Amino acid sequence: MKTIEKIKNQILSNNIIIYMKGTPNEPKCGFSSRAVKAISYYTNNFSYINILENDKIRSKLPQYSNWPTFPQIFINGKFIGGCDIIIKMFNNGKLKKIIKSK
Repeated sequence: MKTIEKIKNQILSNNIIIYMKGTPNEPKCGFSSRAVKAISYYTNNFSYINILENDKIRSKLPQYSNWPTFPQIFINGKFIGGCDIIIKMFNNGKLKKIIKSK
């Protein structure tokens, strides 16, 4: 399976998926850590891909999402954004609505 097809399948197979550096229990960057904390405030039912262990996904995902940095968060098959966007959504209540609507 080609990498882009694998990414599409991961996104469509998971209500919430975070492409991050490290794992939710051991994030390897502050941005990934903050994004996980914001999402975990509302649910622990999400998937993740450690891009530090997946070089092909790490190189191809920015092309697919048109977003250059990590983490990258997809909810209900839709690209939401990175850490700053998730934190903004957390602060204005939109993150709760989108997670609870899944």
